[in-house]
Amino acid sequence: MGELEDAVMTRVWKWNRPVTVREVLEDLQQERSLAYTTVMTVLDNLHQKGWVRREAEGRAYRYEAVSTRAAYAAALMNDAWSQSDNPAAALVAFFGMMSDEQRQALRDAMRIVQVPSSAPEPEDGETADTEAADTETATPAEAESPESASPSEPPAASTGGKPGTTPAENPAKTRDEKNPASDGGGTGR
Repeated sequence: MGELEDAVMTRVWKWNRPVTVREVLEDLQQERSLAYTTVMTVLDNLHQKGWVRREAEGRAYRYEAVSTRAAYAAALMNDAWSQSDNPAAALVAFFGMMSDEQRQALRDAMRIVQVPSSAPEPEDGETADTEAADTETATPAEAESPESASPSEPPAASTGGKPGTTPAENPAKTRDEKNPASDGGGTGR
């Protein structure tokens, strides 16, 4: 998303209602000089990219966000991570750049989505890790808190820039987990 597209989408997300080109233009003009047709073109481009939907109202359109800013940020992170040749190293580097507040937000998010532990099952005679038993479980009220993602958000996975698409909707980006030779488009054996 370009800088002007981001400025327009920021307003659409912030207002959280269908908006007209005129409303966006008047708000943007507090910061910079723009023509009506420029904002109209940006909103049309965002519509073509799938970031906003529009409904005719008289001779104009009202535009509404298809997805949330949080879903957009998640899609950017997912795209960047999926392009890494070493996803684990990319995550380690990313976590190393995080502030304490960001790390706490990550812990909170992990608790909300209840990511299953990848720890091996205890063998006979061993006890299960008590940390997993003590982990808080998010209640529906916590999951709907303003600090967390909205439950009505589309999946964060991105498959080519359009919000709300999942890998299942794009077979070229999925992998057959039972066949490691499969890369979504390879020949396998």
